[in-house]
Amino acid sequence: MSLNIYGQNLASRLLIGSALYPSPQVMKEAILASGSQVVTLSLKRQNPAAKSGQQIWHYLQEIVKQTDGHLLPNTAGCKTAKEAVTLAHMSREIFKTDWLKLEVIGDDYNLQPDPIELLHAAEQLIKDGFKVLPYCTDDLVLCQRLYDLGCEVIMPWASPIGTGKGLMNPYNLETIRLRLPDATLILDAGIGKPSDACLAMEMGYDGVLLNSAVALADNPVLMAKAFGLALQAGEQGYVAGIMQQRQTAHPSTPTLDTPFWHQS
Repeated sequence: MSLNIYGQNLASRLLIGSALYPSPQVMKEAILASGSQVVTLSLKRQNPAAKSGQQIWHYLQEIVKQTDGHLLPNTAGCKTAKEAVTLAHMSREIFKTDWLKLEVIGDDYNLQPDPIELLHAAEQLIKDGFKVLPYCTDDLVLCQRLYDLGCEVIMPWASPIGTGKGLMNPYNLETIRLRLPDATLILDAGIGKPSDACLAMEMGYDGVLLNSAVALADNPVLMAKAFGLALQAGEQGYVAGIMQQRQTAHPSTPTLDTPFWHQS
């Protein structure tokens, strides 16, 4: 089954970042190995119009062309709605896309999104015609508000950015999935290992966005491939129907109608 983001069908449910890799070539090889068709990038780090990051920008163009993919600019580093809106308009002009990963950070210690500024920015950007993918905490009410504003895609965190702690609050994430059945939910931030991504898909999430877990691995290319396979396994497990947990043991091989029975 494909992932649908604002009307665009994608073969892969993995979205991947372009930062922190040891070299542009490794970045390219890892992204291609992952099978992802969506690559995130920061306008503050990659600004082709200002001749900055030209080498990485060249590699990103090659990746998008080879995968028939999409760039997903983000507003990383913004702390106010006004700053994020301004950066978003610059991004649309430079990268020629309405897609936007909206980040408005409220705390420098754990990089937690500012819920108030995030809502203000999302409301304005949707009015301006952007297809907003907001990065937020695993707060049900905030996710509901963002969805009600018109964000078809919501991206709650698994845990703080770059921590690799995985799914810190599974109950919160499961509740968001249950209460927003029609929203496209992509788990973003804090994923540390492929099993984290698999677990998110087993919960019924539509996709996973990650960066550090691949870029900082000893072998980013192999790790990217592992994440791609983990998402496939988790999705197929969810679709197949995962068995319910039980409080008591049940034999997998019943004794009824056993052809030989020993009596002492």
